[in-house]
Amino acid sequence: MKKLFVYLTLLIGISSFAQSGAKIEFKEETINYGEVEKGKDDGIRVFEFTNTGDQPLIIKNAKSSCGCTVPEWPKEPIPPGGKSQIKVQYNMNPGPISKTITIETNAINKENGMIPLRIKGTVIVKEEVSPLVKKKTFPNS
Repeated sequence: MKKLFVYLTLLIGISSFAQSGAKIEFKEETINYGEVEKGKDDGIRVFEFTNTGDQPLIIKNAKSSCGCTVPEWPKEPIPPGGKSQIKVQYNMNPGPISKTITIETNAINKENGMIPLRIKGTVIVKEEVSPLVKKKTFPNS
């Protein structure tokens, strides 16, 4: 009888640790643009996620570390098991990319429901050589 009581107590204790609520899981939390050429890439990338919890997931806000990166997020609740995405557009300023987009949610599996998403890479500008510019040649010696 004592063993049965101990097992029941353990079972109830373990099940009480399983929290109820929305949970968010991203396919990836960092997107690497790599080396991209300005004018040939629109700067749009997508972070895909799933609500793995048992309550609707609400994205309350999404904000970037600067005005050069604009996030778009779903305004409607994502049901349990539902998938959605956060679209991010970088303005493709030449040079290195290292930006953070902070997502504010009701997810219980992230500290305070906050998720930092990151984009990184390098934007390059290819120099175009005009056909009117004569190439420098060295005389044969």
